[in-house]
Amino acid sequence: MPQISVRERLVDNAEDVFRRKGFTGASIQDVTEAAGVPKGSFYNHFRSKQDLAVEIVLRYARATDHSSLEGHGPALERLQRHLTAQVERIRGSGIEFGCLLGTLASDGANAGERVREAVREALDGWTDAMTATIADGQASGEITSAWSAAALAAFLLDLFEGAALRARTAADHTHFAEEMSIALEALRP
Repeated sequence: MPQISVRERLVDNAEDVFRRKGFTGASIQDVTEAAGVPKGSFYNHFRSKQDLAVEIVLRYARATDHSSLEGHGPALERLQRHLTAQVERIRGSGIEFGCLLGTLASDGANAGERVREAVREALDGWTDAMTATIADGQASGEITSAWSAAALAAFLLDLFEGAALRARTAADHTHFAEEMSIALEALRP
């Protein structure tokens, strides 16, 4: 069986460390201990904690499944499936720790410009994916055209991240899913 590289072990474990502790609270020592590698090995693969955080954000964004947004069927149903899957993704990795993007966004001032930019790009990509689905729904009359598709997608994503933050305080995802349903219902004309 092939061995996992030290770099992969660092990245695999760092996402959990950053989600649990935030950027500011997570130390390189925390990451290397979680990965089970010597602290000095970190610098063989990353110049800084910011470099590692950028790598984790890019990986998280690539792993976000947008496939349920594409295709046929009512746009609201596609959005519901997508958002439900994202709630489950967060629940599966610990609702009490929220969404990695929200966690790192809240540490933006301390994380540095490169991390903020990576989070911004990930959120923009996610917004763009939802924008296309909302535009489909607007074209079919299923979704209100009172606001642009991009504005409605940003609203949904902001609500999602806010609901994830609230869910962290109670370590409970039931209201999270309910809030997503309310938001989708509000998109109807």
